[in-house]
Amino acid sequence: MQRKIAFMGTPNFAVPILKYIYQNGYEIPVVYTQPPKKTNRGQKIEKSSIHLLAETLNLNIRTPNQLNKNNLEYEYLRNLDLDLVIVVAYGQIIPDEMLGLTKKGFINIHASLLPSWRGAAPIQRSIMNLDKETGVSIMKIVEKLDSGPVMKQQKIEIKKNTNAEELLNQLSYISSKLILESIDEIESGNAQFIDQNEKESTYAKKIEKKESKINWQDNAIKILAKINSLYPNPGAWFTYMGERYKILKASLADNEGKIAEVLDNDLTVACRSKSIKIIEIQRQGKNKQNSSQFLLGSKIKKGSILN
Repeated sequence: MQRKIAFMGTPNFAVPILKYIYQNGYEIPVVYTQPPKKTNRGQKIEKSSIHLLAETLNLNIRTPNQLNKNNLEYEYLRNLDLDLVIVVAYGQIIPDEMLGLTKKGFINIHASLLPSWRGAAPIQRSIMNLDKETGVSIMKIVEKLDSGPVMKQQKIEIKKNTNAEELLNQLSYISSKLILESIDEIESGNAQFIDQNEKESTYAKKIEKKESKINWQDNAIKILAKINSLYPNPGAWFTYMGERYKILKASLADNEGKIAEVLDNDLTVACRSKSIKIIEIQRQGKNKQNSSQFLLGSKIKKGSILN
């Protein structure tokens, strides 16, 4: 008999995973994702990446504002008689009363090597923290956030100058392969779940806008890690003469000078220790540019202090 697997997810990270499950012939009676939201400009309605994929695949879509104390969704899931639910960066905590509505439970894919970096921003925090490796974890969902027993993990090296978008794509691809193995093991009864070590847990809190501002008093390695961890959104930024500039890509440089000073005509900026060379930059309200294009018409020149 064909297994019925519901899917809950929202961002780009979840897209290849849903696609792989669908392409491998599993019945997906419903996809849950976060509700469409209005964009800042024009107040247009923007659907999540998973919403758009589910529409393309002609799957049933549900977008409740919340699951907690939601009798309508509780009854809907109960009546589906599901075998399993796969959850990938859905954006809501699954209430305890719903966790018993399937034969095999709720399984979560998390973009870290649990118990490290539980929470909302594991990819960004691992880069910002200068971690040498990260990975994905397949775990059973319990009521406490990202603390359930783990059945599978796969490590990946965080290479020099890897940004969040690149790492997300790598981990998403690994996850799509790993979840199929996990489903097979769960179906056959061979899955083994190991409890996490609570003493080793760390938390990847959501990125706040204020922490994406660049502090030139930091050393160059730390600043570059921030730039890479926040690419492409929300982006690491600084202000100059009342305008905001987002640094999208940069590299380390050995130049030294006064902190926050533009040291040359290649847009190299001095930090507390060493410097960074800006490769790609975006002025607020403008398109992104490489450094040579940007310098042609910019107020920022050699000798400018970016405080």
